[in-house]
Amino acid sequence: MRFNRRGLLTTGAAALAFTGFARHAAAQAAGEETYVNDVEGYGPLQRDPNGVLDLPEGFSYRIISQGGETMNDGLLVPQNFDGMGCFALGGSQIALVRNHELKTSRPTHRNWGPAGFHQEREALIDKSRAYDVTKAGIIIPGGTTTQVYDMATGRTVSQHLSLIGTSTNCCGGVTPWGSWLSCEETEATPEDADVTKPHGFVFEVPATAPGLVDAVPLKAMGRFDHEAVCVDPGTGIVYLTEDKTDGLFYRFIPETPGELIKGGRLQAMAFRDAPGADSTNHETRVWSPGDWRDVVWVDLQDVESPNSDLRLRGHADGAVRVARGEGVFWAGSEMFMTATSGGPLKRGQILRYIPSPEEGRSGEARQPGRVQLFVESADPKTLNMADNLTVAPWGHLVVCEDNYSTDTKNHVKGVTPDGRVYAIARNVFTGNSEFAGAVFSPDGSTLFVNLYYPGLTFAITGPWNAVRT
Repeated sequence: MRFNRRGLLTTGAAALAFTGFARHAAAQAAGEETYVNDVEGYGPLQRDPNGVLDLPEGFSYRIISQGGETMNDGLLVPQNFDGMGCFALGGSQIALVRNHELKTSRPTHRNWGPAGFHQEREALIDKSRAYDVTKAGIIIPGGTTTQVYDMATGRTVSQHLSLIGTSTNCCGGVTPWGSWLSCEETEATPEDADVTKPHGFVFEVPATAPGLVDAVPLKAMGRFDHEAVCVDPGTGIVYLTEDKTDGLFYRFIPETPGELIKGGRLQAMAFRDAPGADSTNHETRVWSPGDWRDVVWVDLQDVESPNSDLRLRGHADGAVRVARGEGVFWAGSEMFMTATSGGPLKRGQILRYIPSPEEGRSGEARQPGRVQLFVESADPKTLNMADNLTVAPWGHLVVCEDNYSTDTKNHVKGVTPDGRVYAIARNVFTGNSEFAGAVFSPDGSTLFVNLYYPGLTFAITGPWNAVRT
């Protein structure tokens, strides 16, 4: 079984290069290994003399973007790099559309936004395109940036702000029609936060947009603590995760596939034989790695959820609880998602969903979709709070860790088709920030991934075909 039908790729290692920030980073020891591999993978991680990113032998990275740089529109690259999508633009150019998780609940985050520490560049932003402002009229800084990168030269062509006025843009997902869906992981309202509109929506950003897009919430996709989305290219159905310890897993059946603004039907997943179940295994083990459950989908009402209780109403109607659903990625004919604090250790689960041949239609009652507990962490040194994920050209999952320890390093991990885990990269930079936004270039030669803080985007190359399992 493979997650992806593309063949293995052979690439040469690119020359190690750094921007000014990394060039002046203080070198630091990688310290003891803080992971345990189930398989060899690419072998031991090698100490980075620059004290930023440890990689296996033969691999190298470039830092291609960093927080605080001046973009082509005169604004600054915002901080808190999170989810990211990659799009082919033609020739050797690609677009990376990247979320910036700047929060309304933290006033200091305004200082890290595109307008600068004192909002001195705010006049460069078309406020009419922003979704929301503070009660004092300051543009809320969350949103996305778009980076055009040339694969042939290994250089950034341009960067610009592409979405603004949103909050806590955590992850999202790419669409088959060439856009990025940016998700707000918040349910802030004017009653409880310094905002003038309710938040908790999904926004669409075309990858080819040359500048700032109109921030239009896709309200039919629900208001909740959104994390990530993926789209089945065959049906146009959108699957959505929710970053809550008692969250749900959703699907959105659009009225018109590919035109989400036209609305649709929002549902939540339930175990067919156990309405109102809890998949987390926190208190009681209800399933074990390898187990499958047939599912049904519960229709949801009042999806704009003015009381921020969509998940509670959905669970009461039979939907299954998922512990902090985060990354989700479509892979051929199936889908994988992470439950970051799932499992008895609360160190993460990975779920696998195979849709019904009649997905979203009346016939699915006869042939239901199925969900599997694919991986559950039994040791934080093997897998520690899996977050964003993608599918690699060699057919494995590539998973970003997001643990909050200052001692246990965050890694990028590979997961084989039989659920075994190995290390690909380790964060050895000060602060042990999470990895986020892992995505491969269209030709499969380069893994792009972010360090959330201080805001770095890496382009990693190496002998990807040399993985040993």
